[in-house]
Amino acid sequence: MTMDGGRALVLGGGGVAGIAWEAGLLTGLAEQGVDLTAADLIVGTSAGSVVGTFAAYGADLAAAVKAMRERPQGESAATSGGVDPEVILSAFAILYDKTLEPQEARARLGRMALEAPVAERGVVLEELGRMLPGQEWPERRLIVTGVDAEDGSFAPWDAGSGVPLALAVRASCSVPCVFPPVEIGGRRYMDGGTRSVTNADLAKGASAVVILEPMGHLTPRETLRRELAELGDARVAAIGPDQAAIETFGADILSPALYGPGFQAGLDQAASAIDEIRKIWDA
Repeated sequence: MTMDGGRALVLGGGGVAGIAWEAGLLTGLAEQGVDLTAADLIVGTSAGSVVGTFAAYGADLAAAVKAMRERPQGESAATSGGVDPEVILSAFAILYDKTLEPQEARARLGRMALEAPVAERGVVLEELGRMLPGQEWPERRLIVTGVDAEDGSFAPWDAGSGVPLALAVRASCSVPCVFPPVEIGGRRYMDGGTRSVTNADLAKGASAVVILEPMGHLTPRETLRRELAELGDARVAAIGPDQAAIETFGADILSPALYGPGFQAGLDQAASAIDEIRKIWDA
């Protein structure tokens, strides 16, 4: 999957907050003359897989977020309602256990995800798949990330993987212990963010890489530093939410109430982020 030059856009995970903020930021940047969706490669993880699919299709991101916001709340969108936050926190803590190899840590988390009593929440992911702008992989190169919940192995999917786009996105968004893992080809897969919230190393070989990381303020920097090292001499800009956006996100990044405010936060941040991005994107 290594690139040979070109520009890459990496869209990280972050729940509803991430979808809204990334869409708003991309919209704001485009309005000011920097269209990141024209990238030669888009890498999407979890929330980023949703935004990445819309972006790769050239869809109107503002309209997409508006449609998500206007869905009936009871049927809609990634929400953590009914799930004990402590269960989620303790589950993800496994990923940062230094005594475990990363794949083993993911496998342990996967076992928790497989056993979690959240099967009925699979309909939320199914709805998400139906809302995508198309069911076929787009012409623009897109990679969607997942993790095998049974053995913790990494699964990056693209148009040549033989996996339906909607299934790949649903799996990438399957937050452990919130949504059930998604079956693909007889295996069950969970959120690609359990390997990395960005998976920016998939942009290896690109000349310029812009990374949007909605959860950059909450996750250890060690993983991103390793990924940046993989990118070698590429020109890189890694953009996380500013303080205003962080305050907008609040404690529940999966709340459907964040679609509007999160989008606006991203839109507002475009003005302060554009110079750093333009410097590497237009060089």
